[in-house]
Amino acid sequence: MIPRAALILGLAGLIPFGFGLATILSPALAEATIRAIGPRFAGQYVLIAYGTVILCFMSGVLWGFTAKGAEHNWTGYALSVAPALWAFFFVGGGATQALAALLTGFVVLLVIDQQFSLWGLTPPWWMKLRLLLTAGVALCLAGGIWLG
Repeated sequence: MIPRAALILGLAGLIPFGFGLATILSPALAEATIRAIGPRFAGQYVLIAYGTVILCFMSGVLWGFTAKGAEHNWTGYALSVAPALWAFFFVGGGATQALAALLTGFVVLLVIDQQFSLWGLTPPWWMKLRLLLTAGVALCLAGGIWLG
């Protein structure tokens, strides 16, 4: 069972992704957002900015898991920095390219999460949470690509 705090905070972390997609679907919401708090919180921009932050954050999470398992240190540490390096090198080149790179990064991150889980470095509920959150992120990023 996923701990309540991890589930609630994980789902709350989907709010900026959902809001970004909502501002793509609703020009009125996008316009109101731009007027109230600025363009960086609307549309594809918020999806790209927040997606990059979260992909890099997940590198830190994986780094912490790696510290638990000396047996897989080199591989674990190398895999843990991969999401941040992916974001640094591949998120750019226009909105569609950036969103596609992020979508790919989050799918690959899920594969890395699974490997860490197989190594016994993650809590037993980790993959349930990661599958749920990755599905939400992927839907929002894909929506940003196709509707943006």
